[in-house]
Amino acid sequence: MLQIALLDSNGALRRGGAELLEEWHREPASFLWVDLYREDADQEERLMRSLGLHPLAIKDAQRERHPPKLEVFDDHLFILLRGLDAETEGLDFGTVQIALFAGPRFLLTRHDKKSVSINHWWTSPELTASLKQGGIRLALEISTTAARRYLDLMLEFEPHLADLEDQLQESPDDKAMLELTYYRTRLRKLKRIFNYHTRVFDTLRGVKTDFFNAGGKEARHVVLDVYEKYERLQSLCTMHYELAGDLVEGYISLTNHQLNNTMRVLTVLTAIFVPLTFIAGIYGMNFEYMPELGWRWGYFSLLAIMAVVMVVLVGVFRRIRWL
Repeated sequence: MLQIALLDSNGALRRGGAELLEEWHREPASFLWVDLYREDADQEERLMRSLGLHPLAIKDAQRERHPPKLEVFDDHLFILLRGLDAETEGLDFGTVQIALFAGPRFLLTRHDKKSVSINHWWTSPELTASLKQGGIRLALEISTTAARRYLDLMLEFEPHLADLEDQLQESPDDKAMLELTYYRTRLRKLKRIFNYHTRVFDTLRGVKTDFFNAGGKEARHVVLDVYEKYERLQSLCTMHYELAGDLVEGYISLTNHQLNNTMRVLTVLTAIFVPLTFIAGIYGMNFEYMPELGWRWGYFSLLAIMAVVMVVLVGVFRRIRWL
């Protein structure tokens, strides 16, 4: 699907199709936003080439999966982001690859899944004001919105992790353990995503090209804001990942401790009954000549000996605090 928004030289915002692209070429004072969503690949490439985009950057944008990256060309930026998709719920998240080609007068975005960040700005009443400041500014605003969605996700997850921590301390169970293991996997994936984005916007902070500097300090302030958001996200994610890891290790240690206590009790019982079983086994053999079998007090004496052995062993184990 092809969507185009044109801010003409009179400051009027219009939405439409390919006809607005021709009008943008004719009006040097106009600003353009082209959004491509599941468009035919050949048609995409022709449209991108008409805007003077680099062929290799076009190929990167059309790949199904590619790490977030930044490339700086003579008259535009190519920013490849990975945002949260529209179906994301908590850490059970999915991602959407968003390609942004941003120049002083245009912005082209491409994505294969629905993007909440793109849709937010497409319907935003602030679109006119942002697009009037250029395609780079609008690209940075979209990047900020994508970062805020990640931040909301992490802040919503924080109290849930705290609840899991309390649960493991009060009544640990395997269900909570499985949940924590799942969260560690998802947090590890988020760490990689945030690391990529932090490097992208850290690099963008150092870009010195004329067309980017034309945006003035305001654009650089937005870049810094996005960078700081992803840096904070990386710190939060690392903290949550380490906490989840500590809880998993704590649960395993607690489980091992409980298992050791169980094994200690079984060892004590075995140690007590082994000599008793040995005595019972001796006198349970069917030999004809066993003198004690003919003794009147033999049975009672044997029971007494077994009781003494049991009491002595219980006393020994209590002394060494195994019971």
